[in-house]
Amino acid sequence: MGNDSLGVVVEAEGPAPALDRLAARLVDEAPPLARVVTLTAEPLAVTGGTGFTIVDSRAAGAPAVAVPVDVATCADCERELFDPADRRSGYPFINCTNCGPRYTIIRSIPYDRAATTMAGFAMCADCRREYTDPADRRFHAEPTCCPVCGPQLSLVGPDGGVLAKAADALGAAVAMLCAGRVLAVKGLGGYHLACDATDAGAVGELRRRKQRDDKPFALLVDLPAARALCELSPEAEAELTSPRRPIVLAPRRPDAAVAAGVAPGLPELGLMLAYTPVHLQLLAGCRRPLVMTSGNLSDEPIAHDDADALARLGPLVDAILTHDRPIHIRCDDSVVRAGTRVLRATPARGGGGPSPAAAPGPHGTRPQMVRRSRGYAPEPMALPTAAACHVLAVGAELKSTVAVAKGATVVASHHIGDLEHLAAYRSFLQAVDHLCRLTGVTPAVVAHDLHPEYLSTKFAADLDLPAVGVQHHHAHIASCLVEHGRTEPVLGLAFDGLGLGTDGTAWGGELLVADLDGFRRVGHLRPVALPGGDRAAREPWRMAIAWLAATLGDGEAERYGRSVDDRWAAVLDLAHRADVLRTSSAGRLFDAVAALLGLRAHITYEAQAAIELEAAAAGQPLDGPGGYELEVTAGGADGMLVLDPGPLLARVLADRDRGVDAGAIAAGFHAGLGRGAAAAAARAAAANGLGTVALSGGVFQNARLTAVVVAELEAAGLDVLVHRHLPPNDGGVSVGQAAIAARRAPAG
Repeated sequence: MGNDSLGVVVEAEGPAPALDRLAARLVDEAPPLARVVTLTAEPLAVTGGTGFTIVDSRAAGAPAVAVPVDVATCADCERELFDPADRRSGYPFINCTNCGPRYTIIRSIPYDRAATTMAGFAMCADCRREYTDPADRRFHAEPTCCPVCGPQLSLVGPDGGVLAKAADALGAAVAMLCAGRVLAVKGLGGYHLACDATDAGAVGELRRRKQRDDKPFALLVDLPAARALCELSPEAEAELTSPRRPIVLAPRRPDAAVAAGVAPGLPELGLMLAYTPVHLQLLAGCRRPLVMTSGNLSDEPIAHDDADALARLGPLVDAILTHDRPIHIRCDDSVVRAGTRVLRATPARGGGGPSPAAAPGPHGTRPQMVRRSRGYAPEPMALPTAAACHVLAVGAELKSTVAVAKGATVVASHHIGDLEHLAAYRSFLQAVDHLCRLTGVTPAVVAHDLHPEYLSTKFAADLDLPAVGVQHHHAHIASCLVEHGRTEPVLGLAFDGLGLGTDGTAWGGELLVADLDGFRRVGHLRPVALPGGDRAAREPWRMAIAWLAATLGDGEAERYGRSVDDRWAAVLDLAHRADVLRTSSAGRLFDAVAALLGLRAHITYEAQAAIELEAAAAGQPLDGPGGYELEVTAGGADGMLVLDPGPLLARVLADRDRGVDAGAIAAGFHAGLGRGAAAAAARAAAANGLGTVALSGGVFQNARLTAVVVAELEAAGLDVLVHRHLPPNDGGVSVGQAAIAARRAPAG
């Protein structure tokens, strides 16, 4: 038995029935982390050999086997960790065949210890005996180690000076956290910043040092604490306790015992269970929820290199809990949004009145991927049709990922971040190189976004490869098709912040007839000015003025503008200029409504205004008050459907001026936009003979909007595709690009 670049090779000798039973058991009784994709057999000459041997791996040929993902500490290792009689008791790097680091320590394939960052730790005699014993749980567990031969913890000060080592380091770290200090903690794919989540002073100090005003922090908890802090559906709890251990966003309980600064003004908390022995020991020692947020300043990539962590995080913390096992590739925590308290809508019947609330439906309860990274990447996904050549897809600019297509699979990288930051771009370059080497892909084609100023697009242009430009929203819909294994045309509803359209404007509220071969735009949100370009995304009050001027007139725009910013007149002037970029962005419409309701005139993190608008509606009936309607008309000779939110905005203003609660108005806006968007999609689907609608784009991370749209479409007899395993945001764009380019590229 041995590994090669294509997978596991087993040579077995015996009677035919016994060999048949062996083949069946290899599939039916595979180890917990084994993934059997195919099993093929061929006859060999009898040699008369006996016994069982694992031979050295062979690296010949291009890698085809999937790269294993990082896996949370298993129950057996956790028991040993806290068993005083076990030789690994208290050892913070305990692992076995069923758990531990994988992707983040692998340098190359085949996956052997020598090809990982564990190569520098020679196994002691006891570990070697376990490693070579087929009956042992650590048989060929490549990262296996113990206190005698493995990595060691140390606690260092902000200047790098050693404060404590090994078990003393852990004890000192626990004492500092309990005393309200801020620590950096080295995890599987990078460093976290940690503090006591129940200590308002510590949480506030972490926000000040990290320069993170409002964006919520993730919490490290045990399962009883998770249940006490949040309402967990069975599906959400299954995600939380899975070996992947993502951060799960779940509805917080009113009496959740954490500092208000953990998630200011939001109805959800981000929870994760411990996934390394270090995290388990910190929780056991502190006996309280801990903030465990990415180790960086706001918007920078997470630190994973020790020297970089000391330089960047040292000034932010009181100490660093680190260790000497290198992280080869940074990998942020994955984020999954649990099913929320939003109820599935019952569509309006006749008269267009409000839809009464109904029982929860599957689209309101199943978890949705928000960030696909540690524990999920780089797990391969099936392509609906095989790629004729190797494809590299370089994604978008924000929430960057890259992907490669090879044969019948597509493999997406971990979350990289926003490429406007130099450190993130360097991480992007490393991810491209690492993913290609691990998968054996030599790109024959590169797929990229149409936006010429994206750094990913510029990178693609410099590769000297045939390039396939993919429109941003087409890539969104394609990623949803890949997830569902579809190839037939669908009506795609793509709502997001923005992406460059084929007409040179900023799209973001689109109806597309699309498949993996192409798309045709059949409808869109009414375009308005984007006054100030990217600044409009950071200052939602600008979009409020633009929308008011376009739909309700300059008088309303001036009335609002005078109340919010001295620059209102200049922005109003921009809103009328013909040379200002125009956008059909649904995300910017959410920003405008949040600004009009006084929720958020300026943002400190991406999509904050839209998130807080959804949060304001929490607990409100799904339908909101009546009278919120989106006007849908067929405009121009081409019959393009135009979704005009003018009536919605008029009702928002009228109710605001009458003193209606902002939460009720927010609920009405969501319901009106969702009903109108679904009606437009159903109309476009019928006109084009389509029976399926696919929803994609970052706006569909909004559970309330999604619940309304899905229910309306299903009531109209349409099949609805939504994201579950890929994020609907730009983190899925690279997969869509890869699938489209795989269809367009010639065989080579």
